Amino acid sequence: MQQKNRVILIHGLHQTAWIMRPLAKRLQTAGFETHQYGYRSMRDGIKTNSQRLNAWLESNHNPAKPIDLIGHSLGGLIIRDFIAHYPQWKIGRCVTLGTPHNGSISGDYIWRLAPAIVGKSYEQALDGTVAPLPKAIELGVIAGNKAQGLGQPILAYHNRKLRKTDNAPSAEHLMHDGTVYIQETKIEAAADHIVMPVSHTGMLVDKSVAKQAIYFLQNGQFKR
Repeated sequence: MQQKNRVILIHGLHQTAWIMRPLAKRLQTAGFETHQYGYRSMRDGIKTNSQRLNAWLESNHNPAKPIDLIGHSLGGLIIRDFIAHYPQWKIGRCVTLGTPHNGSISGDYIWRLAPAIVGKSYEQALDGTVAPLPKAIELGVIAGNKAQGLGQPILAYHNRKLRKTDNAPSAEHLMHDGTVYIQETKIEAAADHIVMPVSHTGMLVDKSVAKQAIYFLQNGQFKR
């Protein structure tokens, strides 16, 4: 039986490493060794948090062995920055959960109205300017379409504005997980993309999401 890669799980904005615990437990049950990487999403920018992940790996991981990466929301952008700036690591497969690969509209609103709420996680990350994904990386993207969460009022307001324009977008383009639009999760370099009936935070404890993430790590595509 082929040995599975160690999986590094990276949480999102305003969260801590413990929030990835339910997903980590399901990965462990599937035979994966896991590490929940914690970082300061408000105080430090994406470059610093990528650098600290690199430092942790240098102290705790054999560079000859590949790693898999799973990131929720902002954590998926840290994955992209980390891979781009620390190419010495062998990367197996990556999965992002509700990550705004194209920038975050809710983040834009908050940055303009109350920048302290997003701290240093906006520039070079939530603003859509994170490093591009290298071509060799197999990335699976999971998005949610259950519109529940703290960003719901902002996105509901934005949708009302869009509907009033001459070129109003389709209903599909207005769908989101309560924080991130489905369209924001799409990235051309991804190997696969799937939309699931979960909210932005709810996807972290959803059994079906965990099964799809595990399936992608094992097969390079989602199960349909």
